[in-house]
Amino acid sequence: MTTDGAARPVNPLFITAAVVLASMIQAIDTTIANVALPYMRGSLSASEDEINWVLTSYITAAAIMTPPTGWLTARLGRRRMFLIAVVGFTLASVLCGMAESLTQIVLFRILQGVFGASLIPLAQAVIIDTYPPEKQGSAMSLWAMGVMVGPVLGPTLGGWLTENYDWRWVFFLNVPVGAACLVLMWLFLPDTPKRETRFDWTGFATLSLGIGALQMMLDRGQEMDWFGSTEILVEACLAGLGFYLFLAHSVTTKTPFINFAILRDRNYVAGLVFIFTISAVISSTMSLMTPFLQGLANYPVETAGLLMAPRGIGMIVAVLLTGRYLTKYDPRVICFLGFAIAAATLWDMTRWTADVSSARMIWVSVFQGAGLGIAYISLQPVIFVTLPRHLTTEATSFYSLFRNTGQSVAISIVSALLVRNTQVNHASISQAVTPFNRALQQGAAAQFWNLHTTLGQSMIDETVTRQASIIAYIDNFKLVFLMTLCAMPVVLLIRVVKRKKQADEPAHAAAMD
Repeated sequence: MTTDGAARPVNPLFITAAVVLASMIQAIDTTIANVALPYMRGSLSASEDEINWVLTSYITAAAIMTPPTGWLTARLGRRRMFLIAVVGFTLASVLCGMAESLTQIVLFRILQGVFGASLIPLAQAVIIDTYPPEKQGSAMSLWAMGVMVGPVLGPTLGGWLTENYDWRWVFFLNVPVGAACLVLMWLFLPDTPKRETRFDWTGFATLSLGIGALQMMLDRGQEMDWFGSTEILVEACLAGLGFYLFLAHSVTTKTPFINFAILRDRNYVAGLVFIFTISAVISSTMSLMTPFLQGLANYPVETAGLLMAPRGIGMIVAVLLTGRYLTKYDPRVICFLGFAIAAATLWDMTRWTADVSSARMIWVSVFQGAGLGIAYISLQPVIFVTLPRHLTTEATSFYSLFRNTGQSVAISIVSALLVRNTQVNHASISQAVTPFNRALQQGAAAQFWNLHTTLGQSMIDETVTRQASIIAYIDNFKLVFLMTLCAMPVVLLIRVVKRKKQADEPAHAAAMD
């Protein structure tokens, strides 16, 4: 293979290292700012709702810009596209670390998401095209560690950097990693032929409108009283209109923005359901655990980050072990087992209180990470194996779109439900707080929760709010648990087949068509 007229050595080890680094920095940045949000909120003078835009703006931008990856790669070539994405992502990270206002950091996070959107689909396509089918399982296991472990290790790294340095270093961390990734790609990544292809601007615009409006509706819904607000009604209508126009246009044009031929493969469709669920579970639990540990359990930021690290350990061990046995056992059974383990840990979380022990949280995190890691890696060899090679990049881009959408939607929903359910539970519990409640008139309660004094009223309100928050967290954990259970039967749709080599199958270098 050549690029710019010069032959480059095809070294699978260094190519894999480059794409794993690229995938990891993109995945880490979806969660690394989680534990730093309280510090960023004070530094940037933002409200609790506004500071969440730092998370969702990045994920939403990445979701919108993921589908054009195939077209951009065809026009620019894989190597040049990858280099542009890494350089842009790294520079955007520097700008995020230098931001002085909420508006600036949200804009820079959007820019970071725009450049980072193509990193994971390109990396996945490179892995598929670099290794023969019989070795893809092991290679995918190594690559999956970067994608899966990144979001889990993000809060740990973010907590340590915020506690010992400053929240800005959660973004500056990307500079050395991006530089190493850039050097490896420059030296070893082969290019692919460039092609002049038509870009479906109408499809891109309507899909972007649908995704963007939906995300704005979910982010602003709780603050604006949902459908009691004109803004939310407008955003809901725009989201519905955008998705409708996108589908109507896609089925009537000869060159749609997304080739729906990829949706005729039931393995691939099952994979979309699973990656949406897995991403939603990871992102929602991570976004809930941060305020739970810091707000209810009163752990400092660094300790909160460390308590979420065992999930990454469980994922690493599970991914490494599962990759070795994928060729020996039915991947459907392995996938179902992984989801069952994850569901069991989520059920345990529905029984947590603010006094839950750190040992219990660690073990639950380890097994939850292991279950999700097992489910994720068991799918990789079967999702794309029945798709034509020339659809690889388009399929991985749409796959990443579902992954990003699952993350952004889940974070917005659980954040909104946490606030709303806390308010509802607070109102419900407060109905029992009256001077006629005998529990408030006996023993120490009569002294500390004296409804006739300002101090007593303040203390009982704090207690009610705390209990309301605990119930709200339990409700959210239960919702994630039910979502995991609903996804499990989809494993029955998967067909286990071995890819046959075809004489007319395009070469690896042409897989970016």
